[in-house]
Amino acid sequence: MTAVTAPAPVRAPAGLTEHEAARRRAATPRRRPPSSRSYASIVVANVFTVFNAILAAFAALTLLFGDPRDALFLGIVLANAAIGIVQEVRAKRALDRLSALVAPTATVVRDGAQRRVRAEDVVVGDLVALAPGDQLVADGRLLDADGLRLDESILSGESRSVVHAEGATVRSGAFVLEGVATCEVTHVGADSYAGRVTGEARAFRHPRSPLELALNRLLLTLVAVMAPLAALLGASLALRETALVDAVPKATAAMISLVPEGLILLASLTFALAALRMARRGALAQQLNAIESLASVDVICLDKTGTLTDGAPHVVATIPAAGVEAAELEVALGDLAACATPRNLTLAAIGETFKRAPRPTAARVPFTSRRRWSAIELDGHTLVLGAPEVVGSPAQRAAVAAETARGRRVVAVASAAPGLPRHDPDAGPPPGLQPLGLVVLGERLRQEARETVAFLRREGVEVKVLSGDAPATVAAVAADAGIAVAHAAVDGSALPDDPAALRELALRTPVIGRIAPDGKRRVVEALRESGRYVAMVGDGVNDVPALKAARLAIAQGSGAQMAKVVADVVLVGGDFAAVPGMVAEGRRILRNVQRVAKLFVTKAAFAGFLIVTVGTTAAAYPFLPRHLTVASTFGVGLPAFVLAVAPSTGPWRPTRFLRDVAGFAVPAGVAVGAAVLAAYLAALHGLGFSVAAARTVATTVMLAGMLFLIVALEHRPARRRHLVELLALVLAGAYALVLATPVAREFFALVPPTPDVLAASAAGAALAWALATAALRITAPLRSGATT
Repeated sequence: MTAVTAPAPVRAPAGLTEHEAARRRAATPRRRPPSSRSYASIVVANVFTVFNAILAAFAALTLLFGDPRDALFLGIVLANAAIGIVQEVRAKRALDRLSALVAPTATVVRDGAQRRVRAEDVVVGDLVALAPGDQLVADGRLLDADGLRLDESILSGESRSVVHAEGATVRSGAFVLEGVATCEVTHVGADSYAGRVTGEARAFRHPRSPLELALNRLLLTLVAVMAPLAALLGASLALRETALVDAVPKATAAMISLVPEGLILLASLTFALAALRMARRGALAQQLNAIESLASVDVICLDKTGTLTDGAPHVVATIPAAGVEAAELEVALGDLAACATPRNLTLAAIGETFKRAPRPTAARVPFTSRRRWSAIELDGHTLVLGAPEVVGSPAQRAAVAAETARGRRVVAVASAAPGLPRHDPDAGPPPGLQPLGLVVLGERLRQEARETVAFLRREGVEVKVLSGDAPATVAAVAADAGIAVAHAAVDGSALPDDPAALRELALRTPVIGRIAPDGKRRVVEALRESGRYVAMVGDGVNDVPALKAARLAIAQGSGAQMAKVVADVVLVGGDFAAVPGMVAEGRRILRNVQRVAKLFVTKAAFAGFLIVTVGTTAAAYPFLPRHLTVASTFGVGLPAFVLAVAPSTGPWRPTRFLRDVAGFAVPAGVAVGAAVLAAYLAALHGLGFSVAAARTVATTVMLAGMLFLIVALEHRPARRRHLVELLALVLAGAYALVLATPVAREFFALVPPTPDVLAASAAGAALAWALATAALRITAPLRSGATT
């Protein structure tokens, strides 16, 4: 495959006028593609779930055949859904505002001048100027092309890039990897691929996060347990020919406690709130699970420029070659910066120091990360700019080594005979190079880089730098940022072909320089194959292959459009210091959702125990549905909501989720269930209480047991444990208020708190605490540990 080095276009088309463009835009109005979930999808996700459908079915049966007050749990479900919808809508609006800052744009030629416009403002007939990193936002025909290479994997699934020449047809959705071109737009909106770019760009990646996978397994497990229990209960009721008026309350009370109605709501709510918090810090989570996923990351790979450094290189010095005057070198540098296209950061920095007027070029070769050199033919001679090992001479090696050891970047300048030939994209520079000298570029370490790297190391996250700069330069900057560089940096141009050797190198090496885009991808893939959870931070086209290969892709907001489109998270302000906050937020989500899940699964284990022990007998069930509504609200629902959004510290684990949750919930649920059943039967048969009084005792003991477990989930620090204890007391007080209020007490079918009822309830609560403590202590060795 050959690249095309075309002469500069002899024409300079003026493009459409602004008036004509506005007329065409008005004739074919288009809406901006959605930048986040639609309002309809938010409502559907929070309302129409499997568990809500189960609860709605039991509510309908209760309304038809039972007491409407026993359908109160349906109102709780709707209230939970409403809370989730409101919070997700708030997060959506914040994300939409940030999305507008990183939305795809295009450079169009209007009235003879280039200007940047929104993708939806491009119209048929527009001339679009293409440069590396740009995304094609409309279909079109190339009027001219200079070394244009496109990534069309979104359209064709083919990972190899494609070279296009003048006259070729290109389609929206592709990205410019190399070269420049001018494209005349032929199709926009629904007539092109543009409307499908956002979804298709992300469809090939974004695996589920560890927490999402764990929650899915948990829900499948609960459904698998619910089905046989429901069958057992139904068969028992049918065999005893229980009347509907008695069967419906009993079945409803038994089954609704098995349903973790708020678990998924709270998980999605924590995602939404985390996205909202990060939006306020200038980080756009393009996938709601991205922040949680970052908590699981144990390796972060990043480019040097724009991440550790401020991304704005400046000329530190020039070193003329032997026999070359400084003025001659400076003129050559000024001509390169003024006439070469596209103008990257290196050329921009050189142009700021050595100003020259732009002039027409006879031919040019754009810079690429693979080639590592660029050239222009100007005034009968050729100027070449590139890496010293490609363009420089042996005599310059000592100077290059001295500067790179100081963390500076060095590029070489040389001249050659006129007549740039057509060439293979991977071939070397023109023959007969005459060195003109070196230009030394410096970059300032970001103010927050050291603190960010130190935080990540404390959190057990390994930081690796993958850069196209010289290994010594990258190693010096990495060491300055606090990254442990135990050995010399590796040269990425000679990565091993053997997969095992590459994995070993990737695992032990913190710094790799002179690495090509495909090399970055191979290193990230090798780390993934070694079982590491890899995040990639980048901003340029050369980072895109690695961004696609990573489990989590983070792009700088100032980076190329291509990088931002494939990213899970965009740092809109380009602030790498936002990453620690994202890590902390993700780990808070893991801790909180895990402990909230323990509460909901404990309630399900409690319900399963009662179904097996008393639900299949002819005895009156210990609860009416409304009893479970009040006990679950104060004992599970409200505390779970508070715990899900509260700050948390301590260990976290994205693995062994089911074992950890079940190891707490099953013994705790069985212990509380045994205490409730013992207190209920003792009150009913031993103390001669009425069914209503015995049910009041059972409800009180269940609530006391659940509040005890909330406190038991907290181990440290002491201050937060005291706050949780205070929360439990407040919830207990709210329940006491229900008992003390005649209207509320009558509504929930509870009896007044007489001394006998209080004494029986206190004894049952003490039994619940004792059994739960013993059960958790005995099963502690079987659990993987508790999250706090």
